[in-house]
Amino acid sequence: MDTDAVAVLVAAAAAGSLSAAARRLGLTPMIATRRLAALERDLGVRLMQRTTRSVSLTPEGEAFLPFAQAVLDGEAAGRASLRAASAGVSGRLRVTTSLAFGRKVVAPLVPRLLRDHPDLRIDLELTDHVVDIVAAGIDLSIRLGLLRDSSLVARRLGPNARVLCAAPDYVAARGRPRTLDDLRGHDCLALAGTTHWTFEAAGRERQVRVHGRFTANSIEALHQGALGGAGITLESRWNVAEDVAVGRLVEITLDDAVPQLWSIWAVYPSARLVLPKLRMFVEALETAINEVC
Repeated sequence: MDTDAVAVLVAAAAAGSLSAAARRLGLTPMIATRRLAALERDLGVRLMQRTTRSVSLTPEGEAFLPFAQAVLDGEAAGRASLRAASAGVSGRLRVTTSLAFGRKVVAPLVPRLLRDHPDLRIDLELTDHVVDIVAAGIDLSIRLGLLRDSSLVARRLGPNARVLCAAPDYVAARGRPRTLDDLRGHDCLALAGTTHWTFEAAGRERQVRVHGRFTANSIEALHQGALGGAGITLESRWNVAEDVAVGRLVEITLDDAVPQLWSIWAVYPSARLVLPKLRMFVEALETAINEVC
C-alpha cells in the first residue's frame, strides 16, 4: 500500500477538500487526485465522494480511515526509532523497582551509564508496591518473583535465588531449624499480608505457614529486623550475601527443602520496538545481575 496515497486520504478527510489536502502535503491538486484514485483502485472500493468544491468519506472510507491513520502513525514511529538509533542513547528513561534491589543493584549502575552517555537522563523510582507502569508513564519495571498474567511484555534477566537467614544471636538463643516443620516454632519475619512461605521439597511445591511478632511492608525493614535478632528472614541471596560473608547473618539451610526459586524480570509497557536507551540499560543490568546473583 502506498503510504503517500494514504496520507492524501487522511489529509483530505481532515481538510474537507482535495485542494486543501494537496496544499498541506505540498502537492498539486492533480497529483493528490491521482494518488487518491490509485488507492481506491488498489483497495477496490470508493473511499470518497467528490464534488467541485469538497469531498466526503463514503461508508467504506469511514471504516478504512482509522486503519489509514494507523498506517501513517506506524511509519512515523518507525522513522523516529531509526533516528533514535542513529543518534545513540539519549533522552529520559524512567525506571521503577523495589527498594532493596534498587539500592543494591540498580543505583550503583547509574553513575557509569550517565558518564558513558552524556545525553541520557535516568529517573529511578524505588517502591515495594507494584506500579501501573502504563498509567505512570514508566519505561521499565524491574520485578522480582513470579509474574502474574499480564498484557505487559517481560524479559527474564536472571535467577533470583532466596535464602533463609538470621542473626547469630538469634540462632544461639532459639536454635537452628533443620526442617520445614521446625520453622513453625520460630519467629519468621514476613512481609505484611504474607501468611505462607513457599519451598521446593522432593520435586514439588510446599507451603509453610509462618508466624512472627514483626511484619513490615518493606523487605529492607525486615532485613534490619533480622540483623537485630528479631527472627528469621527469607531474602534474595544478593541482598544478604555481604552480611553473611562478614558474619552479621547466618544462612540457614534445611534438610528437606529449599526456598522456591524466583526470577528477575524486565517488564515493558508494550511490545513496541525497544529504544536504544532502554535496550542499553537492560543489557547493563543483565550483566550486573549475572555478577551478583
